[in-house]
Amino acid sequence: MKPFATYRLFFLLPLFFLPLAGAAQESSGETGHGETTMGEFRGAKNTVHPQWFKESFLEFEEDIEEAAAEGRRLMLYFHQDGCPYCNKLVEHNFSSEIMGQKVRQHFDVVAINMWGDREVVQVSGQQFSEKTLAAALDVDFTPTLLFFGENRKVVLRLDGYLPPEDFGLALEYVANRLESGSSWADYVAERRKGAATDLDNVMEQAMAPPYDLTQGGQNRPLAVLFEEGDCMNCNLLHEKTFRDPDAGPLLDRFDILQVNRWADTSVRLPDGTSTTASRWARDLGIGYSPAMVLFDPEGGVIMKINAQFRTFHILGALAYASSGAYHEEPNFQRYLSDRAEEIREQGIDVDIWKY
Repeated sequence: MKPFATYRLFFLLPLFFLPLAGAAQESSGETGHGETTMGEFRGAKNTVHPQWFKESFLEFEEDIEEAAAEGRRLMLYFHQDGCPYCNKLVEHNFSSEIMGQKVRQHFDVVAINMWGDREVVQVSGQQFSEKTLAAALDVDFTPTLLFFGENRKVVLRLDGYLPPEDFGLALEYVANRLESGSSWADYVAERRKGAATDLDNVMEQAMAPPYDLTQGGQNRPLAVLFEEGDCMNCNLLHEKTFRDPDAGPLLDRFDILQVNRWADTSVRLPDGTSTTASRWARDLGIGYSPAMVLFDPEGGVIMKINAQFRTFHILGALAYASSGAYHEEPNFQRYLSDRAEEIREQGIDVDIWKY
């Protein structure tokens, strides 16, 4: 299991890294030895990175200082070949005239292939390759973005793709150096807080109030869905992904708690702590709707999906958590590759980009 604390490890440690020649403007094709990438799946598309990405030697300490000298901050961007979410980030977010200008004005962007073999060395002497660095930082999704402050610590981490409207909030938060006064989740709540209205899609198998998670689930994992009313992406989750033929059997393996992320609905957590849905969402760093947090039967976080994903990844996450595969394979991307191969061996096509 990956305890929730690992998702915040990089916020606490002033990690620095050393040489790596030229973050390429195009996908390099270097994926390590025998690694499977998204490029092997239908729906995948190789991404051409903008020419204005920084050509860094990946001496990150210097990158941070150089960015600071120009009034900018460092954005570290983990990608992989054939990742459609990376492609969407580049073609829909970075290539937008207004948003692209904001990124170029406020950030130096350095790209790292999560399967790459180029050398990265922590300033304290620890050695990494790109892929071992990605593993050390629990990079389960691409794109993963790490935004560095002038003190060389990460001030915001985004695991997965955010649509332009949500991504724009992240740029404002980091560019305006708001992290000292507000957490990311609090900032999103202040700027985007929706009404605590009824959800559009209430699942039949979801728990009924009062929500008391101390009762346990008879050795079953827990899936918590943080949603909101009048939410197009929430509707897609229920009307497309959860109606996939493979979704029902996977969801049946979980206890399911479905809450409005803005509501003051009372929830008693597995450790006996009383909270509300809105406060719990903030404590978990929820910044997107719908978000899904998967817990093991003991109440530990297995995985947090806090960005926009389609059916293949969401069902893969449900299978990963419910099967206990995370005990044997800590790398979710490798698990997805193995799962895709098993599906293909059954004569079924794998399209990672369908809803």
